Order: sequence, then C-alpha cells, then structure tokens
Amino acid sequence: MSASFQGFGDGKEPGALRTIGEVVAALGIKAHVLRYWEDQFPQLKPLTRAGGRRYYRAEDIELLVEIDRLLHREGYTIRGARQAMKGWRPGMGQVAVEPREQAHEPQESAVSAPVRLESEEPEDQIVEALKILRSHLEAIRDRLGGALAQA
Repeated sequence: MSASFQGFGDGKEPGALRTIGEVVAALGIKAHVLRYWEDQFPQLKPLTRAGGRRYYRAEDIELLVEIDRLLHREGYTIRGARQAMKGWRPGMGQVAVEPREQAHEPQESAVSAPVRLESEEPEDQIVEALKILRSHLEAIRDRLGGALAQA
C-alpha cells in the first residue's frame, strides 16, 4: 500500500474486503466520487455482490489512493490521471509525475497545484477547471469537517 495511507485501524486483516462505507471513512473520499471513478478508471473493479454492494480489495484501495493523489494533490484532470495510470498495477507504488515547471509567481498553498487541461476548447477548459476546483473544495470541506469532529 501507499505510504500516504495509514490503514483502517479496525482490527481486520490488511487484505480483508472493505465496504464502500469503510473505504469512504478511511480515505476521506465521498461514495459518489468512488462510484464515478469506477466508471473513469478501467483498473478499478471492486467486487460487487447481491444488491450491487461493493467490496474493495487491498489492490483496489491502493489504486484509489493513487488516483486521489493524482487528482487532488498533483492537479491532474480525470483524463490526465487515466493516461498516467495506464499500465499501473498493484504494488507498483506511485506513478511518476512530470516535474512541475517553476511558476513566475510562488504558489500560495498546496491546493493551487498546476492544472493540466486536456482540451483545446475554451468552454471545455472552463468546465474541466471548475470540476477540479470543486473537487479541491470538497476535499478541503471534508478535511475541515473531520478536524472539527475530532476537536
């Protein structure tokens, strides 16, 4: 597993199947986002049982951690992350990302990571940038909510 993920701490074996609720709680990613990523990343195929219940294996969780890193910390778009993840297999560790070019102005925070827009159309770029911004804001909201709940 990735060094950035510390585990579930629920007493289960590290290789145990996890429900979507357990994964959501451990990774801080919304359930609807996980389901969306299943559509966007062909490698992500959790087991589904009767009634559509999802069960995530350790390799699925490792993949989710890597997708989250690319999208929320490295600033990749879905398309860019999907391209970066081509050929990725469990146990490979992190996908090597392109080194960031030095900006003329210093970044104000870790959230203002570079955005890789794949489209040439201005409208598509705006929509893509807004999706990334929304994702960053949701991640910040979730982290703040978690911090407030612990306080």
